[in-house]
Amino acid sequence: MDRNLALNLARVTEAAALQAARYYGRGDKNAADQAAVDGMRRMFDTVDIDGVVVIGEGEMDEAPMLYIGEEIGKKTENSVKVDIAVDPLDGTTSIAKGRPDAISVVAIAPRGALLHAPDTYMDKIAVGPKAKDVIDINKSVKENLEAVRKALGKNMSEVTVVLLDRERHEGIVKEIREAGARIKMISDGDVLAAIETCFESTGIDMMLGIGGAPEGVLAACALKCLDGGFQAKLKPVDEEQKRRILEMGGDLNKVYDIDDLVKADEVVFAATGVSSGGLLNGVVYGPNNTAKTQTLVLRNESGTIRYIDAIHRLDKKPEYAKWK
Repeated sequence: MDRNLALNLARVTEAAALQAARYYGRGDKNAADQAAVDGMRRMFDTVDIDGVVVIGEGEMDEAPMLYIGEEIGKKTENSVKVDIAVDPLDGTTSIAKGRPDAISVVAIAPRGALLHAPDTYMDKIAVGPKAKDVIDINKSVKENLEAVRKALGKNMSEVTVVLLDRERHEGIVKEIREAGARIKMISDGDVLAAIETCFESTGIDMMLGIGGAPEGVLAACALKCLDGGFQAKLKPVDEEQKRRILEMGGDLNKVYDIDDLVKADEVVFAATGVSSGGLLNGVVYGPNNTAKTQTLVLRNESGTIRYIDAIHRLDKKPEYAKWK
């Protein structure tokens, strides 16, 4: 896959982040999400790909843009055919309430390589490279914590687990605390939480718990590039979700690992910070109609981890005026 595509994906997530960040702390998560979708979709029109959205904003009748099955990209005769996974704003509540760690995310892989995950729940466990071979989602929380602790050479009191702050996780929280590990609770945005396990500077050693299945596929794309570990099981909450999973070829009894979720090595991932956090700086609007962004770009074929710090002269971007 063309390495220049990674830079183009960064432009896509930057466009979404620049739009969404205008709603930081304004209490309207739906408006922030729609702004991110609008910015991302318009920038995709400039990218030379023959893309199909497999992880998106929902079905065609639920989402006007970036819906599952939508064809996007400036398609030409020689354009590479790709699956596209998007989350224009991972962390809508964070933006609405002025909290950290909201990001805009895109991942691409060759056509047919990404699991077509329905909009249902997924039980997940994610770790960095040093612990990728010791996790087992079918084992207890305590057993996984002990295995990760040993792999990292840490005392249990030094191990930090991140999980969504949800009532459904009360049992996991109790097990983690009884084991003696530390917990970081987040309001939303578990794609970034999974990625943080691969960066020692974040202090995050493991991500656990039940979150969205589409976000699980996006996290798997990033962790494949970072040589991390990821396992998951689909967790439908009703018969309708079970039906959707089976229609899309899912297996309710299967433990999905990274290679099940991302079936090719040619993966490119980009994430731009919308609000600042432990891994990425958020959008900062400056004087004279400027804005700063920071983007993480990952490419599995080369193993490169690239940060792109950009200063945008918004007056020189006529297309930006259309998105305001």
